[in-house]
Amino acid sequence: MTTSLPPAVRAEGLVKVFGDNRAVDGVDLLVPTGTVYGVLGPNGAGKTTTINMLATLMRPDAGRAEIFGHDVTTQPQVVRQLIGVTGQFASVDETLSATENLTIFARLLGLSRADARAKSTELLERFGLTDAARRPLKKFSGGMRRRLDLAASLIAQPPLIFLDEPTTGLDPRTRGQMWDTIRELVAGGSTVLLTTQYLDEADQLADRIAVIDHGRVVAEGTSDELKASIGTASLQLRVSETADTASALEIVESVLGVRATLSPEASRITAPMADADRVTDLLIALRTGGVRLAEMSVQKPTLDEVFLTITGHDTGADTADETETKEMVTA
Repeated sequence: MTTSLPPAVRAEGLVKVFGDNRAVDGVDLLVPTGTVYGVLGPNGAGKTTTINMLATLMRPDAGRAEIFGHDVTTQPQVVRQLIGVTGQFASVDETLSATENLTIFARLLGLSRADARAKSTELLERFGLTDAARRPLKKFSGGMRRRLDLAASLIAQPPLIFLDEPTTGLDPRTRGQMWDTIRELVAGGSTVLLTTQYLDEADQLADRIAVIDHGRVVAEGTSDELKASIGTASLQLRVSETADTASALEIVESVLGVRATLSPEASRITAPMADADRVTDLLIALRTGGVRLAEMSVQKPTLDEVFLTITGHDTGADTADETETKEMVTA
């Protein structure tokens, strides 16, 4: 008889209050083992505070959470052995070299001197930092520091890794390298809970996404499910001859059975399209009607549109101030 494994993360009704600010206001999360789970939201939405509670850095004011079935409040020591945390700010010492930083972390985790050196060498090679191993961190680029910080969180090879906005401030090339590293971690059996304010990052990496705003989860699902929740794909076309616009509009509405709209520049038509297979029928009808097209495309809703529709603002908007949260964690 086989028993199902507990989820990597189960959170129910998590609440954290700072004065008059409910930074986290009843968050529910269920993160399956062996996946990348994205928590998407703007600065101040409550993402970091949620991570801090799940990682036992903060005690919830209400609600409960489990990591692989272990309660974060009553079993914090067990939970800490199961997780690695890479926060928004590097936890490394800039006056030391990369090797020295990783060796210290390894020793603090109980590794022998020889094992600590071996683990440091292995991780530096894995993250492409071997050539800079003896260089002081103050001479590292931002991307190199983020990779070293992630390497430090993997010394104990934890089954669950929290990545709190791991690519903030990185250039596109380094962001791509971090994405590859995250995919490799999951392919190797790890579970990753990733917070981000980058829509493309969540779209690229996450198996499931929770959209969080004002301390609450306002939507949850796969990227495709979230996109489908705000409507169907849209057809956009532009006729070659402006005189054919009226005919094209009539044909589109007749074939697709929907109401189409005409943009202010006159020749561009937009219509909802639930069934992309109808494109063939539409092209045949337009050709039969003598309507020539200059361009045509069928587009799914984007995560940008999802977030804008669900929250009423984009991910660049600050909805609250988490400065107090960061100060309490680092104090």
